Amino acid sequence: MAATSDPPIGIPILLEPMVTRVLAPNPSPYTFTGTQTHIVGTRDVAVIDPGPADTAHVDALLAVIDGRRVSAIVITHHHRDHSPAAVSLKAATGAPIVGAAPFHLSDDGPQVDAAFDPDYVPDLVLAEGDAVAGEGWTLEAIATPGHTSNHLAFALLETKAVFSGDHVMGWSTSVVSPPDGDMTAYMASLEKLMKRDDRVYYPGHGEAVEKPQRLVRGMLGHRKQREGQILRLLAAGPQPVAAMVERMYVGIDARLFPAAERSVLAHLIDLERRGLASVGDDAWRAAA
Repeated sequence: MAATSDPPIGIPILLEPMVTRVLAPNPSPYTFTGTQTHIVGTRDVAVIDPGPADTAHVDALLAVIDGRRVSAIVITHHHRDHSPAAVSLKAATGAPIVGAAPFHLSDDGPQVDAAFDPDYVPDLVLAEGDAVAGEGWTLEAIATPGHTSNHLAFALLETKAVFSGDHVMGWSTSVVSPPDGDMTAYMASLEKLMKRDDRVYYPGHGEAVEKPQRLVRGMLGHRKQREGQILRLLAAGPQPVAAMVERMYVGIDARLFPAAERSVLAHLIDLERRGLASVGDDAWRAAA
């Protein structure tokens, strides 16, 4: 999906009285118009996903903060388009880095969507139901593994908004890249969100999602359709992942093929766990 106008990089956009969005200058086929940092609060604030290690973006965030106390730098997950600026922001404000657990992945496969941030070290790890709070705001962690094993979303309890990171985005489905990305966990996290009654999602990329349950329902349906495509291809005979992607993703930007291959692999691993597929000699086949 292409942006319809120049994105407002570095310009604060008030989304609701307690939430301001600032766009980082890192657009790409995987980040859309760029990473969106959200600043929550009025007198004292939390900064959610400060973004890439970009001096101009950190300066833009500090201009919006404008000397206010930063209670927490909150991280949804450890990709380098979301967490690296936390180091500079902590140095400038003294705020603790809280949220997703630290993780170091050794993976010989292609790195898509964004590489991992090797320097991410939180001061406090949050788990399901843990919260950070300031004057007039409370952010409660929702464990949403799948895109990454440590992914968290955060609910702003006072307004029923959710900062969904990369788990749910309005512009695209999330890349699920094994071994850290896990399709089984991803689908379970979507099912968890379906049971909630949140008002709006503010994702890490793309516009706010005004009808989140409808979108999540559609995402679940989309993934199940992909699974059906895979099973039909396997029924015709053994298939390498790359050949499956060429048949399943006709017409997409070729730069996105590596991401598509990783998501198809995630589906295949999930099917293998369920006894519906197996792999051998670099090709996948339907289980006997």
